[in-house]
Amino acid sequence: MKKVVFGFLGLIALVGLAVAVGTFVPRPLFETQASTAPAGSTRILLLSNPIHSDIAIPLGVETRTAFGFLGGSGIPVADPGAEWLVIGWGGRSFYLETPTWADLKPMPVLRALTIDRSVMHVDVAGGIDEAHPAVMSLDVSAADFRRLLKFIDESFAETGGEVVAVPNAGYGGHDRFFEANGHFNAFVGCNTWTAAALRAAGLRTGLWNPLPQTLAVSLDVFN
Repeated sequence: MKKVVFGFLGLIALVGLAVAVGTFVPRPLFETQASTAPAGSTRILLLSNPIHSDIAIPLGVETRTAFGFLGGSGIPVADPGAEWLVIGWGGRSFYLETPTWADLKPMPVLRALTIDRSVMHVDVAGGIDEAHPAVMSLDVSAADFRRLLKFIDESFAETGGEVVAVPNAGYGGHDRFFEANGHFNAFVGCNTWTAAALRAAGLRTGLWNPLPQTLAVSLDVFN
């Protein structure tokens, strides 16, 4: 019994160490640009809940053009009332089958802890309160913003040059799920995708950010 207890405590300590290193060791290791975005920068938002993070990008002319292909699947990117495009990546089973905590079931959790196919979730929003504790504002240069758009675009899986919407899948009237590139697991999950997207936008994250909380801390420390 003692061996089991010490083994369990050792595992907890190892995970805690990995999370601490992942949070406080930057990626990239050395800063490659100025820590503040230049004049004419674009503001993006990190939206978080206790286990998941999304990126919100402003729906200006450039973004509406770059993601105009989503309009055919029911995402109202051209709607003048839509101010933000909200995008996240995650495990197919958990994402599709768990719109609220009340819908939590064992199989999606099991797949999330092992390996699952991935999907993109896309929605639009009007005004977002940047003072809300679940929202972090980040300013990036025009060039880095374009790299972010490219990273997001390349995360969509395509068939015959077209993105593939998941049939009859969405939480509301104007959000959709799309097939995505990559596979999901608990170690390479939704928040590590968000971190990779933010690195594409010229920001520094932690070495490994499996949780929204560690990602937010890393962004605060290194940017």
